[in-house]
Amino acid sequence: MKSFTASSNALRMVGGVAALCACTLTMADSEALLVIKNHRFEPTEIKVPAGQRIRLTVHNQDATPEEFESHTLNREKVVPPGAKVVIFIGPLKPGKYEFAGEYNEATAKGVVVAE
Repeated sequence: MKSFTASSNALRMVGGVAALCACTLTMADSEALLVIKNHRFEPTEIKVPAGQRIRLTVHNQDATPEEFESHTLNREKVVPPGAKVVIFIGPLKPGKYEFAGEYNEATAKGVVVAE
């Protein structure tokens, strides 16, 4: 009887983890990739659909950290060197939303355009 209970508990746990993964994957309607290279964002303009939640993956290819910062998107996230971070934005109204790298503001600039 104990092995049946243990098996049932294990199945419930696996089912719960699968449900959690499904929810995590469906939290965004669209995805976008942003790369930090030579203290610049590439691309400098990201077009996304208006009215949708966006999963923005930021990959820092530099040897130094950078901070993705946007007052208009209300987001701020440090990206360690060589690392990737995910930032969820939106849903956004049509318009332009500027962002910058706080550690290299002179060169690391960009904009999200929701259409």
